Amino acid sequence: MKYSYKGKTKEGEMAEGVIDADSELSAARELRAQNIVPLSIKKGKGDKGKISMSLFGSIKLHEKLIFAKNLAGMITAGLALNRAIEILNRQSVNKKFKTVLTDLENEIAKGGTLSGGMKKHPKVFSTLFVSMVSAGEESGNLPSALVEVSGNLEKIYALNKKIKSALTYPMVILFAIFLMATLMMIFVVPTLVKTFEELGAELPGSTQLIITTSKFISGSPFLFIAIVFGVIGGFVFLLKMKRLEKYFDYFFLHLPIFGNMIKQVNAARTARTLSSLLISGVDITRSLSITREVVQNVYFKRVVDEAIVKIQKGVPLSEPFRTHTELYPIMFGEMMAVGEETGNISKMLSEIADFYEAEVDDKTKNLSTIIEPMLMVFIGGAVGFFAVSMLTPMYSILNSI
Repeated sequence: MKYSYKGKTKEGEMAEGVIDADSELSAARELRAQNIVPLSIKKGKGDKGKISMSLFGSIKLHEKLIFAKNLAGMITAGLALNRAIEILNRQSVNKKFKTVLTDLENEIAKGGTLSGGMKKHPKVFSTLFVSMVSAGEESGNLPSALVEVSGNLEKIYALNKKIKSALTYPMVILFAIFLMATLMMIFVVPTLVKTFEELGAELPGSTQLIITTSKFISGSPFLFIAIVFGVIGGFVFLLKMKRLEKYFDYFFLHLPIFGNMIKQVNAARTARTLSSLLISGVDITRSLSITREVVQNVYFKRVVDEAIVKIQKGVPLSEPFRTHTELYPIMFGEMMAVGEETGNISKMLSEIADFYEAEVDDKTKNLSTIIEPMLMVFIGGAVGFFAVSMLTPMYSILNSI
């Protein structure tokens, strides 16, 4: 759930924006973890009166990673921060991003920090991004922090791209099947119906079902389109409902083929995020709070929440992850434990992330070989049903002659 907030930073500057949290109390806790003292928190009002960037031109993840990488290079080369952002602003062709970069320039010109300016744009710069930049500023090593940010974003971008490309093929095939079926219902079935009516053929139930569907689509095309979009929109709406989130997450986790991939994706994201934050110098509790926002399943979030509570009691970080092997693979928790024992947890987390990202990569490459036979069976079944339904009346006509 989204909450709009107004607060003060530890430097005494005003900060406002939108934050995702389960409750108002969670939102306040998260803001304090970001060193923001909340003055007001309101439920679901963050977007009123504002044009959403995602609605009218968005700032893509790839643009942000290029920004972080180029900014790190320019600062390392000796350019002043404000000058570097000004150059990147002139180079950008995205009007929304140019507006954000102008705001960052103004913030720094007033004596503010880069992370302080980024906090004012929570829809553009994630908490992960801002926290790593803030840690880099505090340690006096902003270029290294930006390199780490760009590396993290690059890994996320590559992972998302692989998952999307793996799912694009079956979606295109299913859309093509739906389109062909609709065209057949409009142009082919009515011609066959006339033939059946002229010859007085006896129609079985399956044929009557196809004919009824054809008449509805041909007679009310706009209503049919409205129903299709209504079903899709309704499904998307249900997916976004907070109260149903845990049920959908449970369903997706137990899907054949995809369930195991979801576990590995979240394992990779957990390890990559924690590693990047710890390397940047963010404390472990804050790192876990940010990681909670990155994982995309309520059950994984609960494990991270448990880790936050237990680590404050002195329990090793690896313990909750070793306990919940139904979500995080056994190797995940065991490798974390080894990292803790050797005193190099951030490096071990990076290696864990590399391993599971490679696993997801292999699975996405093999996904088409698994999905193709399933699609062929589905297509064959649909074509077979249509053929039998349309041919059965014809055979009955021939037998009666």
